[in-house]
Amino acid sequence: MGADRPVRGLAAHLRRALKALAHNHGEVLRHDQTAWASVTFAGTRHRIALRYAGDQAVAGGEHLIAELSDHEFTVPGQLVASAEVIAAEHTMLPAPELTVTCELLLLEDA
Repeated sequence: MGADRPVRGLAAHLRRALKALAHNHGEVLRHDQTAWASVTFAGTRHRIALRYAGDQAVAGGEHLIAELSDHEFTVPGQLVASAEVIAAEHTMLPAPELTVTCELLLLEDA
């Protein structure tokens, strides 16, 4: 799913929630979504790569890293079963930049 394409529905809601957690900073570089199911649950796994460029944006990205696993998301019709940062890369030169990859498991709320 391209980062520049308008996104609706669940993916858009999830992207907005991650941006809000990062104090309204961050650019989505990539968002992959795959179906997920167990014997008792169905849902989707989301892997989202975000880029934070500049001091304020990097601070927002660092806040997302610190808070993501404990954050209580409100996603209509879904339960966020897990949310974790699976990669983070800082660069300082020529300007501060942070790239964060998150993985979230959403379950359909029955």
